[in-house]
Amino acid sequence: MTTSIDPALVARLSGEFTSIAGDFTTLGGRLSTLGRDLEALHRQMRKVTAQRSEPGISGASAPTAEQGSAAPDTTERAAPQSPATTPDAAGTSGVVASRGAGAPAGGPVPAPPGPAPWGVPAAAAPQPPWPVPPPQPHSRYAGAYPIYRNRPPVPPPVPPGRGPAGPAAPRTPWWQREGVISRLLAVAGVAVTLIGVVMLLVLAAQAGIFGPVPRVVAGAAFSAALVGAGVRVYRRTGGRVGGVALAATGFAGAYLDVIATTTVYGWLHPVPGFAVALGVAAAGVGLAVQWRSQALAVLVVAGAAVLAPFVSTELSLLAFLIVLQLACVPVQYRYDWPFLHLVRTVPAVLATQIAIVAAAIGTDDPGRKVLVLVAAVAVAAVGLAGTVVVVRHRPGDIVATLTCALATTPLLAAAALFDRPVATAISAGYAVVLLALAATALLPRDIARVPGHTATVAAVAGSFALLETLWGVTTEGTLAMGLFLVAACYLGIAGRTRNRVAAALGAGSAALGGLAFLVVAGPGTLSTEWIAVRELSAGTAASAIAGLAVVVVALWGAGRFAAPRHPGGSTDFRATLLWVGGSVAALYLVTATTVSLGVVSGIADGFVVGHSIATIVWMAGALAALLYGLRRLGGGTPTAAKIALGSGLLVTAAALAKLFLFDLATLDGLIRVTAFLVVGVLLLIAGTRYARAFAESGAHRDDSGSAAPR
Repeated sequence: MTTSIDPALVARLSGEFTSIAGDFTTLGGRLSTLGRDLEALHRQMRKVTAQRSEPGISGASAPTAEQGSAAPDTTERAAPQSPATTPDAAGTSGVVASRGAGAPAGGPVPAPPGPAPWGVPAAAAPQPPWPVPPPQPHSRYAGAYPIYRNRPPVPPPVPPGRGPAGPAAPRTPWWQREGVISRLLAVAGVAVTLIGVVMLLVLAAQAGIFGPVPRVVAGAAFSAALVGAGVRVYRRTGGRVGGVALAATGFAGAYLDVIATTTVYGWLHPVPGFAVALGVAAAGVGLAVQWRSQALAVLVVAGAAVLAPFVSTELSLLAFLIVLQLACVPVQYRYDWPFLHLVRTVPAVLATQIAIVAAAIGTDDPGRKVLVLVAAVAVAAVGLAGTVVVVRHRPGDIVATLTCALATTPLLAAAALFDRPVATAISAGYAVVLLALAATALLPRDIARVPGHTATVAAVAGSFALLETLWGVTTEGTLAMGLFLVAACYLGIAGRTRNRVAAALGAGSAALGGLAFLVVAGPGTLSTEWIAVRELSAGTAASAIAGLAVVVVALWGAGRFAAPRHPGGSTDFRATLLWVGGSVAALYLVTATTVSLGVVSGIADGFVVGHSIATIVWMAGALAALLYGLRRLGGGTPTAAKIALGSGLLVTAAALAKLFLFDLATLDGLIRVTAFLVVGVLLLIAGTRYARAFAESGAHRDDSGSAAPR
């Protein structure tokens, strides 16, 4: 039996083997591409790990689900046309090649889940037969790289020193917080124990329970025992609060014992008594410095200062409070303890102020007034010296400056206890000291300079002392002159140094001087002849001249403070208002000067002559302002020209109004004729010069325009 091989079958099997060989060849290519893709993925993973280890990368915001779905289009637009230029050129180009010409003959291979290949529309891209999960919204690479699609969301980084976010922990009640109850009990124990010491020293003496010696000895022994116990407790674990409380109670009790020994029993002369008290206070604050405990120093000073009035109410009490104020100055120089600043200053200031009020109301004893004055001087001296020492060491200590302001007040009030000459001398000396301290802030070198806040307090206090001095040395007619002179000095300093504090003090003095001047030379006085003859004097004329000096200095200083920066700006508007106000004040002061001089001269119709001269001076000033403005207009400074021309026109209108509304009805005879003639001539000069200036300006513009084309 002969068996023949079908040639068609052999051809078909040969084609199948050929197809299988092609498939293996394609599979080899795909495995090679997969290897390159895995190598590119490895490089990318290392790069991402390095980026996340850098600060700020892990905190970047992740795209949302919608952003992840739109990522393929964004990647396609942002990527360059040549895949070989990208960081993952090897892997990406291999994927594109495998999806292109390298597809098997048997049909397209399903693409892995992910975005469409570059250059292929999303609708035409092959879709996998299995469901694809949506990209995670917290994956930064969900749209660009398919392998990151199913990556779990990355939690946001936790800042250093914080735990994971969670519900807020409930707040601990204040009475359960560490150290609160112990401190409250310690303060209460200090207060109660010191009250017991006061009862031992005073109430027991009133009841006759113990003799003087047992009371004093018991108080001293009890205080020493408390200090010793405080030192012993402080050295133990957790004994800081108890040790501070016990030691503070002991030192405050010892201080009260010294006060009682000096003032109640009289066993110590006041001078040795003050020295012993200073030693006790210095020991207390010295231990506070050693322990670095502001609480100990505050409790010692506060306990002694608050309970001292219950031991004695004599004037020597002021000295014991000043001793406390003095004993804490070295501590303030070394440590910034603001509460100690206040505790050491406020009791001495309040007690001295109360003593001043009591001496002014209830006694005529000059010796007592002198003692109160000495106490006020001591409070001010300790306050000023201590503040200067502290702020030169720590320029930013605002509390020290506040205590300085408090310490300056008793001496300002103590001057009222004495007659006018003595009070004036006290105020004058105090003003010199305070203003000299304030002037150190203007020194060019840091030799004796104090900070600006301290200089401001000294300047304000010195200004009050200077007002007291002016009140003592002037009369009602010359008070305005003194205030004007002070204002001119302040404004001159402000214009020279651009110091706003000096400018404010000058403006305040000028305002007070203006009020004082209006009391003497008000509008009713200047417009009524019989009142002017009775009220006006040479002092009024001198005050008016001083007021004119203030106006001139104020305008000069204002020009240095804020020069016009650009035409039409807010600075121009403020300068215009300032010049208008200065013009109005100058017109009034000129009128007061001429009328006062006319009345004082004693000539017939002096009041009328003064008003006619005032009108002429008004018009002369207006002409000067107009000429100045026209000159500035041609010199390239339009802002100054505008202000000068506006002021000149305003004064011109005021002069004409005065001429027709007041002078025409008041003046008579030759005086009226002279006023009208002089004012008319000045008006003609002003109009002629005004017209010529604008004509010259127009001709200059025409010449410039005709020469421009050439």
